[in-house]
Amino acid sequence: GLLSPQELTHSLFFCFVCVFVSAGERLPKPERGKMRVHKINNVNKALDFIASKGVKLVSIGAEEIVDGNAKMTLGMIWTIILRFAIQDISVEETSAKEGLLLWCQRKTAPYKNVNVQNFHISWKDGLAFNALIHRHRPDLIDYDSLRKDDPVTNLNNAFEVAEKHLDIPKMLDAEDIVNTARPDEKAIMTYVSSFYHAFSGAQKAETAANRICKVLAVNQENEQMMEDYEKLASDLLEWIRRTIPWLENRTQEKTVNDMQAKQEDFRDYRCVHKPPKVQEKCQLEISFNTLQTKLRLSSRPAFMPSEGRMVSDINGAWHTLEGAEKGYEEWILSEIRRLERLEHLAEKFHQKAAIHESWTDGKEAMLTQKDYETSTLSEVKALLKKHEAFESDLAAHQDRVEQIAAIAQELNELDYYDSASVNTRCQKICDQWDVLGALTQSRKESLERTEKQLESIDELYLEYAKRAAPFNNWMEGAMEDLQDMFIVHNIEEIQGLITAHEQFKSTLPEANKEREAIQAIQAEVQKIAQSNGIKLSGANPYTTITPESIDNKWEKVGPMVPQRDSALQEELNKQNSNDTLRAKFATQANAVGAYIQAKMEEIGRISIEMNGTLEDQLTNLKDYQDTIISYQPEINTLEGDHQLIQEALIFDNQYTSYTMEHLRVGWEQLLTTIARTINEVENQILTRDAKGISQEQLFEYRASFNHFDKVRAPSSGLTAASPHRCCPFYADEVSVLGLRAKQNIIIYNRMCKNIKQMVLKGIFRCKFNPL
Repeated sequence: GLLSPQELTHSLFFCFVCVFVSAGERLPKPERGKMRVHKINNVNKALDFIASKGVKLVSIGAEEIVDGNAKMTLGMIWTIILRFAIQDISVEETSAKEGLLLWCQRKTAPYKNVNVQNFHISWKDGLAFNALIHRHRPDLIDYDSLRKDDPVTNLNNAFEVAEKHLDIPKMLDAEDIVNTARPDEKAIMTYVSSFYHAFSGAQKAETAANRICKVLAVNQENEQMMEDYEKLASDLLEWIRRTIPWLENRTQEKTVNDMQAKQEDFRDYRCVHKPPKVQEKCQLEISFNTLQTKLRLSSRPAFMPSEGRMVSDINGAWHTLEGAEKGYEEWILSEIRRLERLEHLAEKFHQKAAIHESWTDGKEAMLTQKDYETSTLSEVKALLKKHEAFESDLAAHQDRVEQIAAIAQELNELDYYDSASVNTRCQKICDQWDVLGALTQSRKESLERTEKQLESIDELYLEYAKRAAPFNNWMEGAMEDLQDMFIVHNIEEIQGLITAHEQFKSTLPEANKEREAIQAIQAEVQKIAQSNGIKLSGANPYTTITPESIDNKWEKVGPMVPQRDSALQEELNKQNSNDTLRAKFATQANAVGAYIQAKMEEIGRISIEMNGTLEDQLTNLKDYQDTIISYQPEINTLEGDHQLIQEALIFDNQYTSYTMEHLRVGWEQLLTTIARTINEVENQILTRDAKGISQEQLFEYRASFNHFDKVRAPSSGLTAASPHRCCPFYADEVSVLGLRAKQNIIIYNRMCKNIKQMVLKGIFRCKFNPL
């Protein structure tokens, strides 16, 4: 409340002036004495200070105030209030009383029953006070509930709200205003001016609110980026989670075509589905780095993604995905080789089984007959010799039976899908072979028992049989070899087959001589029979192999030789074509590998030796990125060559040490490295703009840091024993990221130092807490 004149008669008046007028300015030190002279001196000091502020003092002295002259003292107080509380009010080129009145009229214009025309009658009903408060703080007053015919309640409500919520002292009394025909104008002006000064800070509050809104907007943007990161990370991890089981699926197929369909699906995954995910992973890392930079510039805690969604978690999942890719690709290739081998073995098994079954057809019936019981001695002798020839033939077929069993065993070991039928057929052949062996032994014993009684033998037939059977087996074996399928993977293997075939052809003249010798035996038999008048039965009793069958088989072997020559030459041409594809791929792969290596090293140099402004560096880096992206057609060409190699089922390449997977990883690392470098420069721009670092300071940081890297370069590089030397692209990326990390730390520390210096110089009025 206001002080009484008696309370202002000594040094308290001095204190009143200090508080109400000086606004924090230093005044002369008051005297501590209590004598009248001390009081007068203190009041004179206050009056001198008031006069220095442009307040004209007329007919008033320190003695009147010390003596308690109420009229002079109150007049003096009003002069001070008018000068320092009202005179500075300015609204549209009006000031003091007129400006305050205009401000009140503007603020209360929208309210009913309020018409401010002066500072006495217009405020008597209390509605004007409540309207002023409601206009600026509608949350404090329910204006519609006020009644014009209840001025005391209205006034008390306004005074209490102002004192409680607006820190405006209750200078007036409601009953005094209502019970007075014309309230004191100066008192009301003084009280209303308190409202003006209280609400004039609203603009400052609004500015502060705007700043808060801006901070909230930045926080909302950061939160949105966090949500976007979480969603993108979740989607990427979910895609990886769905893809890995597919890559780890090792369900075997029955045919090569089915596995090649899987290989085509895998190629489609590599070329169509995976590249967008690589871009998402790169964008995820860039968004994470940008978000961390914004949070750091806003002095906010670093963003910690939810559990399992850290960048390291994503990189780990991505590494697992790439490991699954490699394993899946290797499994597909091994499965294709296995199925090719299985198909070849199955065809070979069925071919040999058919030949053997054809040979054994009727053998059991022949071995079980007892024709020797009614035969003559010569016939028994013939039967015995025939049986001996059969035993020789049986022994010759033993190798084929063993081959059939070995092929069936290999088909079982390689998990052939139709192993059941193969095993059944093989078991049938083996059981039949055991029966044939037992029957053969039984017949031989029977013939030997009757041999003592029958002594007739035809040496020529026997010789024919003994020579015809091996030769017949040789021809059958030759026919099998000439018709045998072959699978080769390089020129050396096909050349080995061609050499073996040439060696086989070199044996044909000797074989033809053997055929002619066998036919000569048969001709000698006919000659002797004609010479001695012997009537032949027409069949050799020792063998079922006839000269006609030998000639027929020989005639069949003849055309098979050039057919085999043609097949081998065709395969040789195919292998030459495959070798050309290897050389073409190797040339392009070596060029692409060298290009990626050179670009990775060049990015390392650029990250250290960049000159010009950050904007120029950013422009140059983006141009450099465009140059690298323009090399994409070369990668696509190499992918096409690699697809041709895979379609040709080429599994090795001695002309290059690069693989397509190696080059893909290198290319992805190159794109990721340049993108990260661009992102770091953008973050430096954000840091510079936010912290006010000059371009010269940035040059100084870069020059000192580049010198530091040059000094430590020999010891900081990857050594020969480093586990990362096997991937040069990775080593270059590590170097670039290390340099950028140190540069960011040095810039941040230097910024903190500059801010501290500005605080010490008084540029910023805030407390500095060095990190």
